Amino acid sequence: MDVAVADDGALFREGLQLLLSAAGHRVVGCVEDGDQLLELLAVTPVEVAIMDIRMPPGLDGGLDTAQRIRARYPRVGMLLLSQHAEAHYLYRLLEIGTEGIGYRLKDQVAGVAVLADTLVRIAARELVIEPALAVNLVDRPSPQTRGPLADLTDRERGVLRLMAEGRSNAGIAGEMFLSVKSVEKHIASIFAKLKLSTEPMTHHRRVLAVLAYLRSNRMAG
Repeated sequence: MDVAVADDGALFREGLQLLLSAAGHRVVGCVEDGDQLLELLAVTPVEVAIMDIRMPPGLDGGLDTAQRIRARYPRVGMLLLSQHAEAHYLYRLLEIGTEGIGYRLKDQVAGVAVLADTLVRIAARELVIEPALAVNLVDRPSPQTRGPLADLTDRERGVLRLMAEGRSNAGIAGEMFLSVKSVEKHIASIFAKLKLSTEPMTHHRRVLAVLAYLRSNRMAG
């Protein structure tokens, strides 16, 4: 796929370009900041734009740039990268969009397989979330709401973590070596135990429901 890269670190830009090329993607341009990325997108269509959260202009320029891109080019997928897994970055990103967008750690995408998987999911309009954040949200609930999560089996907790990453049923099945039907049964059990709505919903709405529940746990602590 055609990809654009924006990062104010020259070494990281060059390394990411090599990784993308090794994964079979075409890098249409590498720029230093959000303004240059918008200028690039105005003349060169891409499927996914990759950007550093903490790049110019401004302190968290990547988030501001993502908001501008989503407003002007809603079909362009976006992958935002940072050095540290910060929940407030995730929730700011969710305000920008919930489809075709992702948040990953820089050191976690420094491999062809992980980077390729992330980009394919974003291009497929999935919401992709850093696994370290999902683990933190699931495994460190607030004392007030620890009970419902404690009622989950180990396998259900594993499914919940992958749901919090934005994984589809098929993606969860592949990661856990289960059938899709088994995953569906685990998800139904999870939603019943957490008292979440079991009404049919789109994939990204289901992810948001899980994240909203986990976020309320964190905020209650």
